[in-house]
Amino acid sequence: MAIARTPSKLSLPQHNPGVSTVLEFLILKFPAISAQVWQQRMADGKVHWHDGGLIHAQTAFTAQQRVYYYREVEREPVIPFAENIIFQDELILVAYKPHFLPVMPGGGYVEECLQNRLRHKCGNQHLQAVHRIDKATAGLVLFSVNPKTRQQYHRLFEAHQIDKTYQAIASTNDKEPAENQQWEIKNRLEKSEPRFLMRIVEGAANSHSRIRCVKRAGDKALFELNPVTGKTHQLRLHMQSLGWPLLNDSYYPNLQPSQPDDFTKPLQLLAQQLAFTDPITEQARRFSSNTELRLD
Repeated sequence: MAIARTPSKLSLPQHNPGVSTVLEFLILKFPAISAQVWQQRMADGKVHWHDGGLIHAQTAFTAQQRVYYYREVEREPVIPFAENIIFQDELILVAYKPHFLPVMPGGGYVEECLQNRLRHKCGNQHLQAVHRIDKATAGLVLFSVNPKTRQQYHRLFEAHQIDKTYQAIASTNDKEPAENQQWEIKNRLEKSEPRFLMRIVEGAANSHSRIRCVKRAGDKALFELNPVTGKTHQLRLHMQSLGWPLLNDSYYPNLQPSQPDDFTKPLQLLAQQLAFTDPITEQARRFSSNTELRLD
């Protein structure tokens, strides 16, 4: 069994969802984890408050208090691809994440995630990702090295002060784009069913991307994508809205049955560049991935 070395954390909501204990809330919050598992974690001292006080099965729900717990998985998949550190100094670390590797612990992953791999490699348990890209997506991820300056890097993403460039490959069998043709996509994205999916709905736009066709070859095309906002699955849905869903996308336009990852068919989406003005040093920072997507 894989057990996280550092705890995950969550804040209890301000409005009680109709529970009397922390245990009841955790069961409601994480339906895939049984009550027996949470009870055993509590009995083993693996669920506690911010001050270290243990949370037991009968501990009362207290709004806005922070809960810490240690994630466990029975059989953790091994991702047979390596990450690379692109840049590191006393403030930040920029790493290349391979396809199939999650950025943070989640689902069936504890140690097999980019953050924990890098923490072990660098010997820095304070290393923290300040944004995420999908598990299926490859590319650059920015980490904070020093907890004292972390929030200032978080704010770059919250304020849309990061220029992000992605590459994507899509099939063009039914509809061919012109090379250098450009699109500006603005629409509203909301959660769908199942809850890990998103959908485009009517209403005020909350997502914005710029897309350009870079090159065509046969029945495929290479695109450059610049997300202005950072909604979940935004680029995948925006490409689908143009009529070109990404190659090897198991979510869109149709959700595929759950099955083990096919390492021979990675999603053709790469977070290729990050550029921003460093909030601490005020220097211009620009980083590029050591890989590119190529049309065969």
